[in-house]
Amino acid sequence: MEDDGNDVHNAAEGWIIIVRGVHKEAQEDDLYNVFADFGELKSLHLNLDRRTGYVKGYALIEYGDFEAAQTAISSLDGARLFGQAISVDWAFKKAPSGGRRSVFLHLLIVW
Repeated sequence: MEDDGNDVHNAAEGWIIIVRGVHKEAQEDDLYNVFADFGELKSLHLNLDRRTGYVKGYALIEYGDFEAAQTAISSLDGARLFGQAISVDWAFKKAPSGGRRSVFLHLLIVW
């Protein structure tokens, strides 16, 4: 199902996507080189485990342009990076109907 932007919220200055399934040894440059093909990246955050120093398994990437973010999602969701499949989706979406909050962070990480 394609998002048409109606259930997606943007950050103050851009559109944030979440990438799950990121290999523990991936570097910011690795992700930048892949995701920059779809448009200018405003920011890229790769969260590290303080104890191990490895990536926690997800990254947040911000595009300034909705179309660039949407194209990255549709092109890279299910792609393989460092030999493992990644999941790419909008980071912020409207809450399911009946929910109290209008926006939630779409951050479910399965270990």
